[in-house]
Amino acid sequence: MSARPSLTLQRHISATPEEVFSAWTDPQQVVKWLHPGGCDVVLSEMELKVGGRFHMVMHALDGEMHDVSGVFREVVINEKLVYTWAFRSTPERESVVTFSLKADGVGTWLTLTHEQFFDEAARDSHRGGWAEALEGLGRYFS
Repeated sequence: MSARPSLTLQRHISATPEEVFSAWTDPQQVVKWLHPGGCDVVLSEMELKVGGRFHMVMHALDGEMHDVSGVFREVVINEKLVYTWAFRSTPERESVVTFSLKADGVGTWLTLTHEQFFDEAARDSHRGGWAEALEGLGRYFS
């Protein structure tokens, strides 16, 4: 059996790991910087604990709503999150996101790995969205 597609992106953010972690996990901050493909987050809920759930709804420019949720598998405050990721429209296509932070004197290296995609097309469509999300996060701290 071949491995399912995955992607890894890394960005340097001009903020402390604590600030980056908070921006990623605080629903009130998420709505300020997360705009992949021009989407606006209209709902952001997080129960930040192992076994806790997150739920986001993003409103796209074309009017489509993207409803995504998952369960936190690992939570290491200010260092790492591992959580499942599935859109409401395709729950059978659950994948896994790992978000990790490493302090770098003048900022933080953020590494995002998204694994177990259903297929290469799903991976490729997420690559652009995640890249735009990370750019938005960088702008949030600039």
